[in-house]
Amino acid sequence: MSFALWLGFLAAALVIALTPGPGAVLAMSTGMRLGYRPALAAIAGLQVALLVHLGVVALGLGALLAASDDAFSILRLLGAAYLVWLGVQKWRAVAAAPGAVAPAGRRSLFVQGLFVNLANPKAIVFIAALVPQFIDPARPLVAQYLTIAVTLCATDVVVMSGYALAASRVGRWFANPQAMRWQNRVFGGIFIGAGALLAAAGRPV
Repeated sequence: MSFALWLGFLAAALVIALTPGPGAVLAMSTGMRLGYRPALAAIAGLQVALLVHLGVVALGLGALLAASDDAFSILRLLGAAYLVWLGVQKWRAVAAAPGAVAPAGRRSLFVQGLFVNLANPKAIVFIAALVPQFIDPARPLVAQYLTIAVTLCATDVVVMSGYALAASRVGRWFANPQAMRWQNRVFGGIFIGAGALLAAAGRPV
């Protein structure tokens, strides 16, 4: 991959990361509710899911998913169901002090981040449509995919960290239990709405 081509991909990766989606909502809700450091566990889960998506595309399975209406619909409905379930859990969550997360809780946040991104079939289709445009068949493929993986994850970590850090600062102004309860309900409602929209939406054009 040439430097000019990499710059093009970097710009595309920034646009993808900055576009609001379930991952950004998770980073913000976790940052506001628990603080920045616990949010890093969720952000790590988001990155592992991105690597899985990229691996699927590299193996050629992304094209199969994009071509199969049935496979796309099944994955879309499963993803929508997970987002709705996650929204219900957040709606019912008990307020916690910022940063007060046990190791098991951090593992749970990691799993949430992992499944929030894995549950979005549009992410696979989008990456399947985007990545091949930046691959030079005349150059070693492994090195190019590694460059793409590092660039994609690095930009997403920076953007998601920015969302989480900003939300954690705002969350300090709403640290009392009643305000945190409403935070949980707002973000829970957003996840439920995202799940409903994903269930109702078709495949990306």
